[in-house]
Amino acid sequence: MKTGKNIIITTALLFMSCMASAQYVQKENSLNQAGALKLAEQAGIEAQKLDKKVSVAVLNSSGVTLLLLKADNVGPHNTEASRRKAYTSLSTKTPSLDLMKNAANSESAKNLNTLPELLLLGGGAPVWKDGELIGSLGVSGGGSGENDNNIAMKAIENLGFKTNK
Repeated sequence: MKTGKNIIITTALLFMSCMASAQYVQKENSLNQAGALKLAEQAGIEAQKLDKKVSVAVLNSSGVTLLLLKADNVGPHNTEASRRKAYTSLSTKTPSLDLMKNAANSESAKNLNTLPELLLLGGGAPVWKDGELIGSLGVSGGGSGENDNNIAMKAIENLGFKTNK
């Protein structure tokens, strides 16, 4: 009888550990509202470490905006910038800072900045889980594209997700 109980307990513990990051993802492998809120919270924590306030956007795997959040005293343009950075990283499956650098060094990619929805500035990062793109995070207002990028990357990693496949 004890063996049966041990198997049940072990199975329950394994299930609970698998569910830790799963609570932020829908069955279709897309970020959900809870995941968007946690990413925004983590971005705020990381921005605070730099004594910055930022605007944050979180998109699901289909590119639908789950969250737009502007901190107090952040310029209003940063809200749209964070959304476009998130969209850029989602649609290209690349952090927007990397895309910006790659486009600057490639004659054939320089036109990317002419596409209306793309924003080639640091601060957008794709969110990957188990090799699948589940959404993206965009950050704007951190004082530089590098700061915005670092805030986004750390926020994603703090929740156990990845920023690349």
